[in-house]
Amino acid sequence: MADPHPNGPKPVQITAGRIGLYTFLVVAALFFLLPLYTMVVTSLKSMDEIRLGEIFALPARLDFSAWMTAWSGACMGTVCVGIRSGFWNSVAITLPSVALSVFIGAVNGYALSLWRPRGANLLFGLLMAGGLIPYQIFLYPMVRAMANIDLYNSLAGIILVHVIFGLPLVTLLFRNYFVSVPEELCKAARVDGAGFWRIFFEIMLPIAVPMVVVVSMLQFTGIWNDFLLGLVFAGRDNLPMTVQLNNIVNTTMGERTYNVNMAATILTAIVPLAIYFLSGRWFVRGIAAGAVKG
Repeated sequence: MADPHPNGPKPVQITAGRIGLYTFLVVAALFFLLPLYTMVVTSLKSMDEIRLGEIFALPARLDFSAWMTAWSGACMGTVCVGIRSGFWNSVAITLPSVALSVFIGAVNGYALSLWRPRGANLLFGLLMAGGLIPYQIFLYPMVRAMANIDLYNSLAGIILVHVIFGLPLVTLLFRNYFVSVPEELCKAARVDGAGFWRIFFEIMLPIAVPMVVVVSMLQFTGIWNDFLLGLVFAGRDNLPMTVQLNNIVNTTMGERTYNVNMAATILTAIVPLAIYFLSGRWFVRGIAAGAVKG
């Protein structure tokens, strides 16, 4: 019997498995999108509308006053300066922490995979073991150590803490990426007179650009969204956005302004969300490249 569609695509067959798959995907999407929708519409309502209790209803008119209050006028205790100072604190903490942890982790992964100094396997094992221990266990020793070197409650101190706690994962990812690079490539570069750093910057780092993107996004998201380490190590003048958001939400002076709280929450989350939306293609490409190479 001749094929009724010799040149065109075959018709999609509706099966029970396909229906179940799409049902699951729709339910999963609603599970994550419904809270975001509620936050957005609540942030655009006045308090009079919010008191009606119709949390899923669209606002009668768009009101951005809650957003402006959240950015520059929301109260944390008796101080009403909004969340903008926390934004710049988070930027000052996150950018150097990401840059340092990615660079040091890439160097560690490169050295452990291709140069293999004496004791490399033991060092790698200890690094991974430290990464598997919950970081809450290290809080008190880290506080004492930071206090002894005069870095506690400082910007440099919280950056150092994020770099230290991020190194095990970053080193693991880069090590697994570099380990499949042919050793002949490194040996040929050594024959041509290239040393450790020249091989790293001119050969290995350009090869690892997809992994650099993946690791940078993972580190950026983890550091930006961190609450506990920022609360413990940053100090009052360097509190990140997440800590200030908590202070705003838990400050009760008169009426609890849910629209301001929702706006402040979205402002806190919008940066990592924007990075994922804008760089998602690179993230998926880097994950795929790491899976093939690792």
